[in-house]
Amino acid sequence: MKINGARAIVEILHKEKVTTIFGIPGGVVIPLFDAFYEDKKINIVITKHEQGAIHAADGYARSSGKPGVCLVTSGPGATNIVTGLATAYMDSIPIVALTGQVPTANIGNDAFQEADTTGITRPVTKHNFIVKNPNDLPLIMKNAFYIATTGRTGPVLVDIPKDITTAEIEFEYPEKVKIPGYNPTLKGNIRQIKRVMETIKNARRPLIYAGGGIIASGASEELKKFVKITGIPVTLTLMGLGAFPGTEPEFLGMLGMHGTKTANYAVSRCDLLIAIGSRFDDRITGKLSMFAPHAKFIHIDIDPASIGKNVIIDVPVVGDARHILHEMAGYAEPLNINKWFEEIEGWKKEHPLTYSNDDDILRPQYVVEQIYKVTGGDAIITTEVGQNQMWTAQFYKFTKPRQLITSGGLGTMGYGLPAAIGAQIAHPDATVIDIAGDGSIQMNIQEMATISQHELPINIAILNNGYLGMVRQWQEFFFDKRYSATCLKRVQRCPKICNNPGENCPPFVPDFVKLAEAYSAIGLRIEKKSDVEGALIEAVKTKKPVLMDFIVNPEENVTPMVPAGAPINKMISSKEDAQNFLLA
Repeated sequence: MKINGARAIVEILHKEKVTTIFGIPGGVVIPLFDAFYEDKKINIVITKHEQGAIHAADGYARSSGKPGVCLVTSGPGATNIVTGLATAYMDSIPIVALTGQVPTANIGNDAFQEADTTGITRPVTKHNFIVKNPNDLPLIMKNAFYIATTGRTGPVLVDIPKDITTAEIEFEYPEKVKIPGYNPTLKGNIRQIKRVMETIKNARRPLIYAGGGIIASGASEELKKFVKITGIPVTLTLMGLGAFPGTEPEFLGMLGMHGTKTANYAVSRCDLLIAIGSRFDDRITGKLSMFAPHAKFIHIDIDPASIGKNVIIDVPVVGDARHILHEMAGYAEPLNINKWFEEIEGWKKEHPLTYSNDDDILRPQYVVEQIYKVTGGDAIITTEVGQNQMWTAQFYKFTKPRQLITSGGLGTMGYGLPAAIGAQIAHPDATVIDIAGDGSIQMNIQEMATISQHELPINIAILNNGYLGMVRQWQEFFFDKRYSATCLKRVQRCPKICNNPGENCPPFVPDFVKLAEAYSAIGLRIEKKSDVEGALIEAVKTKKPVLMDFIVNPEENVTPMVPAGAPINKMISSKEDAQNFLLA
């Protein structure tokens, strides 16, 4: 059939079973949006900023396992999604981003709203395309979805000049694609799997260190089965939380810079570290030369480039985690590691995650614990980035995959609110809560309008401490409490040097309760511990967007913490610890 390029894209999205697109229209994509005008199969969610659109597509993808799709115009529309592409790229999230481009005859002439989109985005996409021949459009789109959703998944961008969308083509969508040189390995080499199992059999202190690859491959059930057979304890990365239930006795908590002492001590004591779907990034390893110093390393990953990149691996296995764990379970048997478990249980009792909770001060950890209690651990939680993110990782017990939606590798402030939009649209009946900081939330606060316009019952819990909290914590620990540029209440009349939060401070700017009301949402301010549970119960049962402004202790810190350059078993919990570390 003969149709124009814009109509062809709509048909392609139907064939790829896309039901939602996030985006903003603009000059060169008018033909595309026109093609959607009478379409009844695809819901177009118009956000208020292109960064909001791609983060929403990202949240949709993380929570559903399906590729997220966004559509934006050329020039600034395309450049505004670069942060979102980098966010998805670092965390291996499947997104197909469609960007408009000036007509092919104008490319390279500095036309209005022209940008070298493919050049700009090449470092932050798994692959990108520019369509120069309208007849190539179907194959390029098929390749884009295939590349985004196979192997180590990731964002793929298709740059589409305006004349491509108006040109007529003989439409035929390929059933399959074969890309020379791109053949992701799914099944692991059986000899290597047997080596893995033999190595595990000989270990006395084995430990599984699993990451987001477990969730991406849908391997959570296989991981649980393997752990239940062998009894091997598990620690998870931030991106892996939910891949193994946080309520199980084998779970040690998150590891790394703000991981539990139990997990970090276990890594430092284990004689075998089994890494599955994780990449040994610096937030996990700390001082690399002292990471798991007594251990042999097994690394299972679908991306061969990740294996051996940071750590020398004794037994590598390339392939999909679900396939490989299924094979491993067939060879697995119970291990005699009771002494190892006794040692771990001792750390759990001696070093639980804790905070001061015997006074009337409202602390952020308490708020997160109450969110867990009120939701029964069954909510989809998005986060911003910073202290709010780490408290969530520490104090909300994630039991299912795709339950925590957060920016890991890039650490993108402003991510959580638009990501919650994508998650709520993917799961309309779920309770979705964005746990935010008062700094991070303002980076994409405009998406409150999107939430209200689409009547999404998203709950926003702001842990409002009046600071860019994580940076302030570092300033307290390592810069002698010189709070430079981190106070969010600061106004012109404030003294140049002020390190006394709460003393003669001006009112909060903005007033989040009034701001919520301006966006047709419900706004609540909570300043007392006794009011937290009631506010959360009210918010969760209300079928409208609710913003809760929790006024928490301004100088509360995320602990334990591994200082930069330290091994992960050298954790600090106070300014005094930090000073001793610096003096050592």
